[in-house]
Amino acid sequence: MSPLNFTHILTQTVDELSESESYKGLFHQHKDGEPLPSAKVLCDIIELARSILFPGYYGNSTVNSRTVNYHIGVNIEKLFDLLSEQILAGLCFGCDNNTSDCTEQQREEGSNLTAKFISRLPNLRKMLATDVEAAYNGDPAAESFGEVIFCYPAIKAISNYRIAHELLLLGVPLIPRIITEMAHSETGIDIHPAAEIGSHFTIDHGTGVVIGATSIIGNNVKLYQGVTLGAKSFPLDNEGKPIKGIPRHPILEDNVIVYSNATILGRITIGHDATVGGNIWVTEDVSPKARIVQTKAKK
Repeated sequence: MSPLNFTHILTQTVDELSESESYKGLFHQHKDGEPLPSAKVLCDIIELARSILFPGYYGNSTVNSRTVNYHIGVNIEKLFDLLSEQILAGLCFGCDNNTSDCTEQQREEGSNLTAKFISRLPNLRKMLATDVEAAYNGDPAAESFGEVIFCYPAIKAISNYRIAHELLLLGVPLIPRIITEMAHSETGIDIHPAAEIGSHFTIDHGTGVVIGATSIIGNNVKLYQGVTLGAKSFPLDNEGKPIKGIPRHPILEDNVIVYSNATILGRITIGHDATVGGNIWVTEDVSPKARIVQTKAKK
């Protein structure tokens, strides 16, 4: 084939891909002055947040009790600058205003939301401390809290989730979902930022765990790898589109244990202190303190 023919093919392909019907629903029209969310910056934000929440384990490893105030102060300032810009990007993304730049009101809102989020970091650390404790106490192989913080994928995924959940509660769009999907890519643990999860939560091993958006998880709950807290087939409206915003995922009460590869579907309740065995499907309520396991096949 001659170079001329190659040119024709390339030109034709460009023209086809540039037709508006081709990219309908797949194209974001950028406006001058409008910031876009950045996965790279959000990675930096998560590292900063972890260095604040777990000082000495992330970020500057030379921090000590005499310098911790200084290091946290520096990181808080960096976090404020970076996060306020990303929250602004989330607010502007898909905004219908006709101006070519994000409004000053949106900029002020981004700064206010960032300040509110930062004010919640002390409580966020307290909650994560319970998760670290649960992971340590729930795994005989764990040698120390430090090992859990450094090594366990569950702590990385749960910390991302708890950060994202706080942002979601503040009304920040888009950014929370990006943050949890970053942890999903890193750990194989998929937690929707809208899920509600209590204290002392842990996931053993973790790979393949899925926790849906309307899931509610109580305190002292432990999941093993491959667990799915999912939904059944969702209802459709008159136009055949899924109805959004309805509770579709399970409720796990306090002190529940769910073993590997169990699938729990629909808006059902697993009662407190219940145990769900591995490799089973659960689509009906489970009574408190019950033990649900596979039935043995009759010979």
